[in-house]
Amino acid sequence: MKTLKSIPTGKVERASKFISTGAKIGANYLKHYVKKTFDPEMSKDELNANNAEDIYETLSEMKGSVLKLAQMLSMDQGMLPKEYVDKFSLAQFQTPPISGPLVAKIFRNSFGKNPEAVFDKFNIHAKHAASIGQVHEAEKDGKKLAVKIQYPGVADSIKSDIKLVKPFAAKLMNVKNNDINRYVEEVENKLLDETNYSLELQQGIEISEACKNIKNLRFPRYFSEYSTHKIITMSWEEGTHLREFINTNPSQELRNQIGQALWDFYMYQNHALKKMHADPHPGNFIISDTGQVIVIDFGCIKQLSEKFYLDFWKLADPAIQHDKEAFDITLRSLEMILPSDSQNKADFYSKLYKEMLAITTKPFAQEEFDFSDDKYMKSMYEYGEYIGSLEEFKKDIEPRGSNHFIYVNRTFYGLYSLLSSIKCKIKTHKGQIPNYLS
Repeated sequence: MKTLKSIPTGKVERASKFISTGAKIGANYLKHYVKKTFDPEMSKDELNANNAEDIYETLSEMKGSVLKLAQMLSMDQGMLPKEYVDKFSLAQFQTPPISGPLVAKIFRNSFGKNPEAVFDKFNIHAKHAASIGQVHEAEKDGKKLAVKIQYPGVADSIKSDIKLVKPFAAKLMNVKNNDINRYVEEVENKLLDETNYSLELQQGIEISEACKNIKNLRFPRYFSEYSTHKIITMSWEEGTHLREFINTNPSQELRNQIGQALWDFYMYQNHALKKMHADPHPGNFIISDTGQVIVIDFGCIKQLSEKFYLDFWKLADPAIQHDKEAFDITLRSLEMILPSDSQNKADFYSKLYKEMLAITTKPFAQEEFDFSDDKYMKSMYEYGEYIGSLEEFKKDIEPRGSNHFIYVNRTFYGLYSLLSSIKCKIKTHKGQIPNYLS
């Protein structure tokens, strides 16, 4: 894999990358329609693959928030064609790394010396490279370490990237540009958090200590003395990334053990800590040879307010769902029904949300749930498509829902997608903290 000697950080530089990629995509479409004149039955598979390749190549060179967005989209297998999902999922840990000289420069800026002077051994070639940083192997006092280094200019480019992406997001959501400011601000703040490695170090230490008693879950040990605002050092954890592990066709017992550990981890965080590890993609989890789940990234943590937490879990309560007055009060509190809505519009959304929640909260209504049944995730995709096809929904240009939903929904959808890909059967505790942790 090629290495990058530099990363575009200026607004003009990054905007020009978007423009050049747009030209490539236009050429791909032209070639596709020329071929289609000779073969009317030709599918879009080749076109999608070519576009995905060109887009991913550009984003992997730009790094940062735009590549992070591709990574997030790859988690939603119902939103994009398979060719895009397959390519964008590489952003989780298989992107082009930055070069050795650039790595050494980052170390000199952070520690005032080269990596070989900080550690006894340091592999200048990255072991894994993702959207915001890359991981190197190192050794100190006989301990094998993982050293995560942030790409230069990532934090500085976030605001300009958001400005570039914002009009497209508004068009996708069918709302006015200024109406999504609070949602954009939520995303921008979380992306900035992910570039603050001092914050990630603190979050990693706190959550790993709080969750240390969860069965079949493990965390790396962090070394603050070898960490800075742009570099994090932790113990090297042996194992296989979750996606690769699934491809080894593990036993059902092992699938269930891994899925249970992930479920318990997320329920405990939610209820006991009022926090959520809000980046549940396969690249953030390693499976040990004993079947333990190792959580290796704490850059994106969503803090829940007490009010949002209480309202959110009210919606998962079947008794609230079947009490229209209580249900509608909760929807209004979460800004899912707006003060400006007519009674007809309020009733329309109340019915829609009730149907949607009957699907999305199904695991919380049962003591056990089988995520190996593909029909469940398919039912969510199909209902999403149904909502998008409704004329009342298409005509509504007012954004709905608390800004907290952006990362909370992403987290639960990501968790469901993980469990579905693992094909596990778990005890849900009806969405509460497992008894052994109470």
